Amino acid sequence: MQGRPQQEGYYPHIDGMRAIAVLAVIAYHLRPDWLPGGFTGVDVFFVISGFVVSASVARASAFSGWKGAVWFYARRMRRIMPALLVCLLATALFAALFIPDSWLSETSGKTGRMAFVGLSNWVLADNGNSYFSPRSEFNPYTHTWSLGVEEQFYLLFPLLFLAWPKGGRARWVSLLLFVLATAASLAHAVALSRQGGHETEAFYQTTTRFWQLGAGVLLFQVLAMRQGANAPALGRGARFLRPFFLLSSLLLLGYGLWTARPGHSPWEDSAWAVLGTLGMLAVLHRWPGGRIGVVLSSVPMVTIGRMSYSLYLWHWPVFVLFRWTLGLESAGTAMAALLCTVLLSWLSWRWVEQPLRFGLRWRASDARWVLCGLVVLLVGMGLQKQVSKNSRYISFSTVTRNPLDWYPYVKGVAKEYPECRLAVSWLPGGVQQIERGACPSGKAGNGRRLFVVGDSHALAYGEMFSRLAILEGFQVRLDGRGGCTPIGLLGGQAADEGCDAHLRTLFEELGRHARPGDTVFLPGLRVPRLVEQYRQFDLEAARTAQQGDAARAMRGKVVVSTIAQLLPLAGRGVHIVLEAPKPVLPAPPFRCSDAFNRGNPICSRGMTIPRAEMEALREPALSSLREIAAALPGASVWDPLPILCPGTPCLPDEGGKPLYFDGDHLSGYGNRVLLPSFRNHLMALEE
Repeated sequence: MQGRPQQEGYYPHIDGMRAIAVLAVIAYHLRPDWLPGGFTGVDVFFVISGFVVSASVARASAFSGWKGAVWFYARRMRRIMPALLVCLLATALFAALFIPDSWLSETSGKTGRMAFVGLSNWVLADNGNSYFSPRSEFNPYTHTWSLGVEEQFYLLFPLLFLAWPKGGRARWVSLLLFVLATAASLAHAVALSRQGGHETEAFYQTTTRFWQLGAGVLLFQVLAMRQGANAPALGRGARFLRPFFLLSSLLLLGYGLWTARPGHSPWEDSAWAVLGTLGMLAVLHRWPGGRIGVVLSSVPMVTIGRMSYSLYLWHWPVFVLFRWTLGLESAGTAMAALLCTVLLSWLSWRWVEQPLRFGLRWRASDARWVLCGLVVLLVGMGLQKQVSKNSRYISFSTVTRNPLDWYPYVKGVAKEYPECRLAVSWLPGGVQQIERGACPSGKAGNGRRLFVVGDSHALAYGEMFSRLAILEGFQVRLDGRGGCTPIGLLGGQAADEGCDAHLRTLFEELGRHARPGDTVFLPGLRVPRLVEQYRQFDLEAARTAQQGDAARAMRGKVVVSTIAQLLPLAGRGVHIVLEAPKPVLPAPPFRCSDAFNRGNPICSRGMTIPRAEMEALREPALSSLREIAAALPGASVWDPLPILCPGTPCLPDEGGKPLYFDGDHLSGYGNRVLLPSFRNHLMALEE
């Protein structure tokens, strides 16, 4: 059936296309294997937004001159701000209730604050958190990156479109401006994709996404100019080809949604979805009939499309909160998350979007709308920050309510010894120096120095080192670099040239600065992890990685090279202390210690490990460490396992207080438990 061209008014098939886009995004976020390229549904939204905003502005008599630009900003403010504000504040509240601070959530607060002013995409790009990384998956504000791109595009749109309403040659000026801006953006996206290593910036930045919105604008302009030129009607052959073009465009869109790959967006994998969307918009704009047009204009598709903004806003924080609490892996939790999404989206659409968009009786000027909107957003940003800052007093999480037990904070030391000043400074190379300032009750320091070189486990001893500085007067120089373990003894561990170079430089520095009587402490992860903060590892694979001829040969080489590296230091009277492997747990306590998260799949194996199993797991590394210590004059192995695991099973806590934060890093309380043992070990070196 041939439909009539729809040059003005409402286009129901566009809502149908919005429905495809939002359903693709939701399906991908719920189960990526359902629609592997579903994240490109956002690219579809961008093209539609560029097309629709051009069409709506072109019909409006108010869009003229600079007042027209203010009118445009006020209109966009009414469309976007209310639902976004409610969603962000609600998300901030629920995040404070259920999500503790951790490596997984360390960028969430800043992302959320910048989302109020449309800059969250640049925060994510700057932090280097890929859209497909764990920290993004557990950040309840990650999805606001696309809103940031659109809002920044809307700031530029009036400047490039102002000439359009004047008609005539002025339209060619606007068209040329959009051609130049779109081409520049596309060139930037292509350039970053070919350089490699810039996938995160390319994904989030407005400069690499403008071309998708610009393509939608250009499509509208070309169609409008063709209609204005009284283009002749198409012949029978062309009318016959319309269904073919429409079907081809739909297939292109589907191909893009299925095949797009992480790390290849917005170029080149997003191109298929963009081309498919442009083709469908072009055909359906003039001929909305036919089976595809009828399906897209059907009541279910239009209903979903009209709610697409709210669905997009709410689905992501709901999914993330489920990941943090009940989990999202089972069919039951997935269905519950979908039901929550639909309910919240409908409430937002019905009671926030629609009334403030169409039913508001406040007849303020456009300039006042923009000004008031900005003030409200800034107030919202402040509220979000205050909720996050005071989360300890409202949170349901034991981690958030008891930070001094969970985090190895210097704050706890300062609170316990208020009469003493702890001086923390940074030396060249990123080395942290911790020493005692004025402290009338402390012992004399006698110039004792402790050099610490390690990975993130060295940083997790921060409170213990701070207490050593206060209680014993040690000057501690701490160099901790995540993932860079001195004396790496893990079987199957890939070589890291950057880490090796870093450690060589550090030990050269130690050779120049360490004096006889100084102590060098070398902590690090030297047994396989059983769990990461966001996923479990295979237990049998962890055991197997430590066995076999290849693993033994690797450890033998490490022993020889370590002895050669440390022998000059030990020969000069520097005490070398090696850390024996601590217990590792099969579940992270910070994610499994509350009633609302104990049923999470990551907690399914429990948080305890039999001591015999832990002894067997660490035996290969422990034997190598003892071999190294035996070959170095005055070297020793300090073993924290008997303190952390005095019983048959190794437990995550002691008397209800956590020994660990996650599966292998110590908590603040764990630091305090180990302090006497480590202090005694250091004191014994001086006897």
